[in-house]
Amino acid sequence: MEYKKTLNLPQTDFPMRAGLVQREPERLAKWYADGLYEQIQKRRDGAERFLLHDGPPFANGDVHIGTALNKILKDFILKYQTLRGKHVPYVPGWDCHGLPIEFKVTQQMRKDGNTDATPAMIRKACEAYALEFVDKQREQFKRLGVLGEWDNPYLTLHPEYEAEELRLFAELVDKGFVYRGKKPVYWSIPCRTALAEAEVEYQDHVSQSVYVKFPIVGETDMHLLIWTTTPWTLPANLAVAYNSRFDYQLIRVGEEALLVSVPLLDTIVEQCGWAGDFEILRTVQSDQLAEMEYHHPFCNRTGKLFAGDMFVDDSAGTGLVHIAPGHGQDDYNLGRANGLPVYSPVDDKGCLTRTADLPEKQQMPDELVGKQILERKGKCEANDAVIELLKAGNRLAFEERYEHSYPHCWRSKTPVIFRAMDQWFVKIDHDGFREKTLAAIEGVNWLPGWG
Repeated sequence: MEYKKTLNLPQTDFPMRAGLVQREPERLAKWYADGLYEQIQKRRDGAERFLLHDGPPFANGDVHIGTALNKILKDFILKYQTLRGKHVPYVPGWDCHGLPIEFKVTQQMRKDGNTDATPAMIRKACEAYALEFVDKQREQFKRLGVLGEWDNPYLTLHPEYEAEELRLFAELVDKGFVYRGKKPVYWSIPCRTALAEAEVEYQDHVSQSVYVKFPIVGETDMHLLIWTTTPWTLPANLAVAYNSRFDYQLIRVGEEALLVSVPLLDTIVEQCGWAGDFEILRTVQSDQLAEMEYHHPFCNRTGKLFAGDMFVDDSAGTGLVHIAPGHGQDDYNLGRANGLPVYSPVDDKGCLTRTADLPEKQQMPDELVGKQILERKGKCEANDAVIELLKAGNRLAFEERYEHSYPHCWRSKTPVIFRAMDQWFVKIDHDGFREKTLAAIEGVNWLPGWG
C-alpha cells in the first residue's frame, strides 16, 4: 500500500498554477459579459450612497505607474464600500485640456514639419489626441480590474461640461465674487504659458549677479547699493526695500559714497574687492531711509524706499532690495501695500517691451526694447543689454557669476521668470465666504487625521 493513498486531502478544481496572463483577461471578459458592475448597482439601489469624486488623469499618454497607483487606490476604496453594502456608483473622468496635451501635439507637429499650424488646427489636433488616449487609458484601467461607468465618463472637453463650468462662473460673477487684476506668475517662455507651483522644478543655475548704484536724490556722488541676480528686472524697478531692524552705513569707495547695511558690510567689501580701500563715513538709522528718494539708474524716474522686513535679510545682498512689483511675489505685495503700479514690461515671448503702465518719458531706453530674457548658450540678451547700460552710466559697482537654486519649467527644462499678468480672482473676504469655508473644514473627516 502507498501511504499517499491513505491521506484524506481536500479536492479542488483550482488549477495548480495561476496562469494570470491567460486567466485575468478571461475573468475580465466574463465580468463585462455578465454586466457585473451594472448588476452590483442594481442590487445596491436604495442603499446608503457613497460617492468618490474622481480627480481625473491627463489624457496625454499611456497609463504609467503614477496614474495606475492613483486609480487602483481609488478602486480599493470603492470595492471596500461596496462590500459594506453601500450603493457606490463610480463615474471616471479625464482632464482633456492643458499644457501636457498641447506640448505633445505641438512637439509632433514640429517633427512632421508642420510649423505654421493655426490655433484652430492645434485645438483640433489636441482634441483628437486627447480622445485617442481616453480610449487607450480606458482599456488599460479596465485591464487593471477597475470597475466603473466606463461607457459614460466625464470629459472636460465635452460641451456640456464646459457649459456647466461657465454657468457656475457666471453665478460667481453675478454674486460679485469675481474681479480682474494683475499678479506675478511663473511664466515659461518656450511654452508661452503660466505655470502652477507644482509645474516648477528647482535646479542649480548660474546667474549674472550685479551690484548696482542708485543715485540718492539731492546728493552728489551718494548712492544706494543694491544686488540682484536678475538684471533684466531693473527696467521694472519702482522702489527699494530696507529692513527697519538694521542699521545702515555710508561708506566711501573711491570718489563715491555707498549706502549698505551693517550686517552685510564685511561680506560686500570682500565680495567686491574693496577690503582696505573703503572708509566708513557715518551710520544711517533705518527710519531715515523712509525719507529718501533715488534716481533710477537708467530710466527717467525716481523711486522711494519702503520697509520690507519680511524678506530683506542678512543672508546675501546689501540689505537694500530692488523692488519690481510685476516680477516677484514679495515685490508685488510691497508694491500693493504702497500704491505702486504692477509694472511688467515683458511680453509673452519673454522680450522687454514698453507698456501703458507708466508715462512714455519714464519707459526703458530704446536699447532695451525687444531684448530676449531666455538664455541661449548661457547668455541672456536682456541681461547683457542692461549691464552695458549700467556700465555706460557708471552705475555698475561689481558683477560676477552666481550659482544658486532657481525655478525651471518642468516641460522645457528652461529657467522660468516671474511676470505679472491679468488674472481672474475670486474674493475670499466677500459675503462671509471666508468664514463659511473655514466652518466647512470642521465638518470634513480627514484621513489620515493630520491631513
